[in-house]
Amino acid sequence: MPASAPAPVQPPRTSLKQPPAAERVYTHIKEAVLDRRYEGGTLLTEGGLADAVGVSRTPVREALLRLEVEGLIKLYPKKGALVLAVSAQEIKDVVETRLLVEEFAARKAVPASAQLVARLEELLEEQRQLAEEGDLAAVAVKDRCFHAEIVKHAGNEILSRLYDQLRDRQLRMGVAVMEAHPGRIEANITEHGELLAAIRAGDAEGAAQVVRRHVGRVRVLVRGEDR
Repeated sequence: MPASAPAPVQPPRTSLKQPPAAERVYTHIKEAVLDRRYEGGTLLTEGGLADAVGVSRTPVREALLRLEVEGLIKLYPKKGALVLAVSAQEIKDVVETRLLVEEFAARKAVPASAQLVARLEELLEEQRQLAEEGDLAAVAVKDRCFHAEIVKHAGNEILSRLYDQLRDRQLRMGVAVMEAHPGRIEANITEHGELLAAIRAGDAEGAAQVVRRHVGRVRVLVRGEDR
Protein backbone atom coordinates (compact mmCIF):
# COMPACT_ATOMS: atom_id res chain seq x y z
CA MET A 1 0.00 0.00 0.00
CA PRO A 2 1.30 3.48 -0.79
CA ALA A 3 2.60 5.43 2.18
CA SER A 4 0.14 7.96 3.45
CA ALA A 5 1.02 11.63 2.94
CA PRO A 6 2.30 13.43 6.03
CA ALA A 7 -0.24 15.53 7.80
CA PRO A 8 0.09 19.24 6.99
CA VAL A 9 1.94 21.23 9.56
CA GLN A 10 -0.40 23.63 11.31
CA PRO A 11 0.99 27.10 11.97
CA PRO A 12 1.30 27.93 15.66
CA ARG A 13 -1.70 29.69 17.06
CA THR A 14 -1.09 33.19 18.25
CA SER A 15 -3.48 34.93 20.57
CA LEU A 16 -3.40 38.56 21.49
CA LYS A 17 -4.30 38.74 25.13
CA GLN A 18 -6.20 41.75 26.31
CA PRO A 19 -4.84 43.67 29.27
CA PRO A 20 -6.46 42.73 32.61
CA ALA A 21 -9.94 44.13 33.10
CA ALA A 22 -8.90 46.58 35.82
CA GLU A 23 -6.12 47.92 33.59
CA ARG A 24 -8.58 48.46 30.73
CA VAL A 25 -10.94 50.38 33.00
CA TYR A 26 -8.05 52.42 34.41
CA THR A 27 -6.84 53.36 30.93
CA HIS A 28 -10.36 54.22 29.75
CA ILE A 29 -11.05 56.57 32.66
CA LYS A 30 -7.62 58.16 32.75
CA GLU A 31 -7.56 58.95 29.03
CA ALA A 32 -11.07 60.39 29.23
CA VAL A 33 -10.13 62.60 32.20
CA LEU A 34 -6.90 63.82 30.61
CA ASP A 35 -8.49 64.75 27.29
CA ARG A 36 -11.54 66.15 29.14
CA ARG A 37 -14.18 63.80 27.80
CA TYR A 38 -14.83 63.38 31.53
CA GLU A 39 -14.57 66.96 32.74
CA GLY A 40 -14.06 68.13 36.29
CA GLY A 41 -17.31 67.78 38.24
CA THR A 42 -18.49 64.71 36.30
CA LEU A 43 -19.90 61.94 38.52
CA LEU A 44 -18.92 58.48 37.30
CA THR A 45 -20.84 55.39 38.42
CA GLU A 46 -19.48 51.87 38.70
CA GLY A 47 -22.34 50.51 36.59
CA GLY A 48 -21.86 53.07 33.83
CA LEU A 49 -18.13 52.43 33.66
CA ALA A 50 -18.62 48.66 33.69
CA ASP A 51 -21.02 48.95 30.74
CA ALA A 52 -18.70 51.34 28.86
CA VAL A 53 -15.70 49.04 29.08
CA GLY A 54 -17.58 45.72 29.07
CA VAL A 55 -16.44 44.37 32.43
CA SER A 56 -17.89 43.56 35.85
CA ARG A 57 -17.92 46.04 38.70
CA THR A 58 -15.00 44.48 40.59
CA PRO A 59 -12.26 45.69 38.20
CA VAL A 60 -13.99 49.08 38.06
CA ARG A 61 -13.54 49.43 41.82
CA GLU A 62 -9.86 48.50 41.52
CA ALA A 63 -9.29 51.09 38.80
CA LEU A 64 -11.13 53.83 40.71
CA LEU A 65 -9.05 53.24 43.85
CA ARG A 66 -5.89 53.60 41.79
CA LEU A 67 -7.09 56.81 40.17
CA GLU A 68 -8.06 58.27 43.54
CA VAL A 69 -4.50 57.74 44.76
CA GLU A 70 -3.29 59.65 41.67
CA GLY A 71 -5.53 62.58 42.58
CA LEU A 72 -7.76 62.50 39.49
CA ILE A 73 -11.00 61.44 41.19
CA LYS A 74 -12.68 61.40 44.60
CA LEU A 75 -14.64 58.32 45.64
CA TYR A 76 -18.02 58.63 47.36
CA PRO A 77 -19.37 55.33 48.76
CA LYS A 78 -22.64 54.18 47.16
CA LYS A 79 -22.62 57.23 44.86
CA GLY A 80 -19.68 56.92 42.52
CA ALA A 81 -16.52 58.80 41.70
CA LEU A 82 -16.27 62.54 41.13
CA VAL A 83 -13.76 63.75 38.55
CA LEU A 84 -11.75 66.44 40.30
CA ALA A 85 -11.40 69.82 38.64
CA VAL A 86 -7.97 71.39 38.26
CA SER A 87 -7.50 73.60 41.30
CA ALA A 88 -5.80 77.00 41.44
CA GLN A 89 -3.22 75.53 43.82
CA GLU A 90 -2.46 72.68 41.43
CA ILE A 91 -1.97 75.14 38.56
CA LYS A 92 0.40 77.21 40.70
CA ASP A 93 2.36 74.15 41.83
CA VAL A 94 2.71 72.70 38.33
CA VAL A 95 3.77 76.00 36.76
CA GLU A 96 6.35 76.68 39.47
CA THR A 97 7.81 73.18 39.14
CA ARG A 98 7.87 73.39 35.36
CA LEU A 99 9.69 76.72 35.49
CA LEU A 100 12.31 75.38 37.88
CA VAL A 101 12.97 72.30 35.77
CA GLU A 102 12.55 73.69 32.26
CA GLU A 103 14.57 76.90 32.67
CA PHE A 104 17.45 74.85 34.07
CA ALA A 105 17.08 72.28 31.29
CA ALA A 106 17.02 74.93 28.55
CA ARG A 107 20.32 76.34 29.76
CA LYS A 108 21.92 72.91 30.21
CA ALA A 109 20.80 71.73 26.76
CA VAL A 110 23.01 74.43 25.17
CA PRO A 111 25.20 73.81 23.24
CA ALA A 112 22.71 71.39 21.71
CA SER A 113 23.59 68.20 19.92
CA ALA A 114 22.50 67.68 16.32
CA GLN A 115 20.32 64.84 17.62
CA LEU A 116 18.38 67.14 19.95
CA VAL A 117 17.87 69.83 17.30
CA ALA A 118 16.66 67.26 14.76
CA ARG A 119 14.23 65.72 17.26
CA LEU A 120 12.81 69.12 18.26
CA GLU A 121 12.32 70.02 14.60
CA GLU A 122 10.47 66.73 14.08
CA LEU A 123 8.22 67.24 17.12
CA LEU A 124 7.43 70.81 16.11
CA GLU A 125 6.37 69.72 12.62
CA GLU A 126 4.23 66.92 14.05
CA GLN A 127 2.56 69.42 16.37
CA ARG A 128 1.77 71.68 13.41
CA GLN A 129 0.16 68.79 11.53
CA LEU A 130 -1.93 67.69 14.51
CA ALA A 131 -3.07 71.28 15.09
CA GLU A 132 -4.29 71.44 11.49
CA GLU A 133 -6.26 68.23 12.10
CA GLY A 134 -7.81 69.70 15.25
CA ASP A 135 -6.80 66.83 17.53
CA LEU A 136 -6.33 68.76 20.78
CA ALA A 137 -5.44 65.76 22.92
CA ALA A 138 -2.71 64.73 20.48
CA VAL A 139 -1.44 68.31 20.24
CA ALA A 140 -1.16 68.42 24.04
CA VAL A 141 0.82 65.17 24.04
CA LYS A 142 3.19 66.45 21.35
CA ASP A 143 3.56 69.79 23.17
CA ARG A 144 4.58 67.95 26.31
CA CYS A 145 6.99 65.71 24.35
CA PHE A 146 8.74 68.81 22.97
CA HIS A 147 9.52 70.12 26.45
CA ALA A 148 10.34 66.65 27.82
CA GLU A 149 12.94 66.16 25.09
CA ILE A 150 14.81 69.26 26.26
CA VAL A 151 14.62 68.13 29.88
CA LYS A 152 15.94 64.69 28.92
CA HIS A 153 18.96 66.22 27.18
CA ALA A 154 19.84 68.30 30.24
CA GLY A 155 21.55 65.19 31.58
CA ASN A 156 20.01 65.16 35.07
CA GLU A 157 18.16 61.89 35.72
CA ILE A 158 16.59 63.06 38.98
CA LEU A 159 15.06 66.11 37.30
CA SER A 160 13.89 63.94 34.40
CA ARG A 161 12.03 61.64 36.79
CA LEU A 162 10.53 64.63 38.62
CA TYR A 163 9.37 66.07 35.30
CA ASP A 164 7.78 62.78 34.29
CA GLN A 165 5.59 62.96 37.41
CA LEU A 166 3.99 66.13 36.03
CA ARG A 167 2.92 64.44 32.78
CA ASP A 168 -0.77 63.81 33.55
CA ARG A 169 -1.35 67.26 35.00
CA GLN A 170 0.42 68.92 32.06
CA LEU A 171 -1.73 67.07 29.51
CA ARG A 172 -4.97 67.89 31.29
CA MET A 173 -4.11 71.57 31.60
CA GLY A 174 -2.91 71.69 28.02
CA VAL A 175 -6.22 70.46 26.64
CA ALA A 176 -8.13 72.87 28.92
CA VAL A 177 -6.10 75.82 27.64
CA MET A 178 -6.57 74.92 23.97
CA GLU A 179 -10.31 74.38 24.38
CA ALA A 180 -10.79 77.72 26.10
CA HIS A 181 -8.28 79.65 23.98
CA PRO A 182 -8.06 78.16 20.45
CA GLY A 183 -5.68 80.92 19.35
CA ARG A 184 -3.19 79.69 21.90
CA ILE A 185 -2.46 76.61 19.76
CA GLU A 186 -0.71 78.66 17.10
CA ALA A 187 0.94 80.82 19.77
CA ASN A 188 2.38 77.69 21.42
CA ILE A 189 3.80 76.50 18.12
CA THR A 190 5.33 79.92 17.47
CA GLU A 191 6.92 79.97 20.92
CA HIS A 192 8.25 76.45 20.45
CA GLY A 193 9.85 77.70 17.25
CA GLU A 194 11.46 80.57 19.18
CA LEU A 195 12.76 78.15 21.80
CA LEU A 196 14.17 75.86 19.14
CA ALA A 197 15.84 78.83 17.41
CA ALA A 198 17.50 79.94 20.66
CA ILE A 199 18.74 76.42 21.38
CA ARG A 200 20.00 75.99 17.83
CA ALA A 201 21.83 79.32 18.06
CA GLY A 202 23.50 78.34 21.33
CA ASP A 203 21.73 81.11 23.27
CA ALA A 204 21.22 79.52 26.68
CA GLU A 205 19.83 82.61 28.38
CA GLY A 206 17.57 83.40 25.44
CA ALA A 207 16.17 79.86 25.59
CA ALA A 208 15.50 80.21 29.33
CA GLN A 209 13.68 83.51 28.75
CA VAL A 210 11.42 81.92 26.13
CA VAL A 211 10.60 79.11 28.56
CA ARG A 212 9.80 81.61 31.33
CA ARG A 213 7.38 83.53 29.13
CA HIS A 214 5.89 80.43 27.50
CA VAL A 215 5.26 78.38 30.65
CA GLY A 216 4.25 81.40 32.72
CA ARG A 217 1.27 81.95 30.43
CA VAL A 218 -0.24 78.62 31.48
CA ARG A 219 -1.27 79.86 34.93
CA VAL A 220 -3.08 82.87 33.48
CA LEU A 221 -4.80 80.94 30.71
CA VAL A 222 -6.01 77.96 32.77
CA ARG A 223 -7.53 80.38 35.26
CA GLY A 224 -9.32 82.13 32.43
CA GLU A 225 -7.46 85.39 32.98
CA ASP A 226 -6.41 85.92 29.37
CA ARG A 227 -4.97 89.36 29.09
